[in-house]
Amino acid sequence: MFAEALEAVQFSPSKRIAYVRFVLAALAVMVLFKTLRFGRWGVFQIRELSDFDAFYIAAQQVWRGQVELVYRFETLMQFQAEAAHGATGFMPWTYPPQFDLLVAPLALLPIGIAYLVFIVATLATYLLMLRAIAGANFAHVLVALFPALAITIGGGQNGFLTGTLIGLVCLNVERRQLVAGLALGAMVIKPHLAIAVGVYMLATRRWVALATAATVVLASSMVCTLVFGWQIWTAWLGAIGESARFLDQGIYPLLRMISTYAALSRAGVPPTLAFWTQAAVASLALCAVVLAVWLGAARKMSPRFALGITAMVSVMISPYAYDYDLPMIGIGLALLLPDLALLASARERGVIYGLILLAGAYGMLQSARLAAQFGEEQAYLAGLTDRFAPALGGFAMMALLAVLLRLLWRGMQSASVLPRAAQAAE
Repeated sequence: MFAEALEAVQFSPSKRIAYVRFVLAALAVMVLFKTLRFGRWGVFQIRELSDFDAFYIAAQQVWRGQVELVYRFETLMQFQAEAAHGATGFMPWTYPPQFDLLVAPLALLPIGIAYLVFIVATLATYLLMLRAIAGANFAHVLVALFPALAITIGGGQNGFLTGTLIGLVCLNVERRQLVAGLALGAMVIKPHLAIAVGVYMLATRRWVALATAATVVLASSMVCTLVFGWQIWTAWLGAIGESARFLDQGIYPLLRMISTYAALSRAGVPPTLAFWTQAAVASLALCAVVLAVWLGAARKMSPRFALGITAMVSVMISPYAYDYDLPMIGIGLALLLPDLALLASARERGVIYGLILLAGAYGMLQSARLAAQFGEEQAYLAGLTDRFAPALGGFAMMALLAVLLRLLWRGMQSASVLPRAAQAAE
């Protein structure tokens, strides 16, 4: 079976090394290719904009003292048109001001070099974090995660950074709450991906970590206010409201999204119903975190189990989740694997691996299809107007949540049987 074949890699050192070397070599080739592309070197003089271009544009505006303009869609489109030599795209900017400060140094480098520095630094730290958590399972986690890693490299996105931060939280929350709190506070750059971890902290009463995270958020917000002025918060809130309207109108590239909202919207479900279904799925995901904490305590399991569930469901909360956020799933899978062999059958484990592969590969394949069909320069806009391709990544995440809830329910039932059996024996 698929799961058994994939898991057999960990028992063969030679196969583990071969798999890891192959994946790392493939990722290195992708980074080199994308560096040439972002730098507009050689045949890439004319290209469409990608996510990293938005980072670079925001960084430039920080140094020009007008970063609040990137939160206005009209002026942002002008900046994008200048960067793309007249072409326009659709990349609204809704990142908190803390992310503006984080990316500001990138504008001090040519864009190709800036991309190389950013993606190599975040990818390397992520892989080191994943290796530390996965141990002997590193090779087959890499295989399951490969499409997600590729799509993150392709757009120059920050999924490796957020995955690393969540990994830091999970590695340190038990013994070094201060470090975990610092990492959780740094997730202010993408707060919607930290909701599940916040619930875990509450459920396990990690007050030091929560207080530290709150302090980081408040302190960084004060710094942003001093650097950018109060108007930056008005601009940011305005951009969030504007993006909500864009999402309601279906203007975002929904086929690349992995949320319930995107999946249902692409399937023709009215926006209001899709939103409330997203809210219901998010509630179930947060319930899974609480159940995992309870089950771990009842069966005296390692905290890794509940943390793994938490990391995996973190991408299922927000309607804005994309395929490049999936590196966080890799952290969850690495944490969960030691207990997964005990709680899940080979078939269930195969389904979990397959769903992660599908969610990552689907966006990558759709992007390649659009580039081949419409040309690289028009691929992004074609993705906005293509109403026929479903958002399968969202359905994959819903199915993954269903599998995790099934495992938790079965574990709860067995945990409740144990005390009754002990009482009967007495």
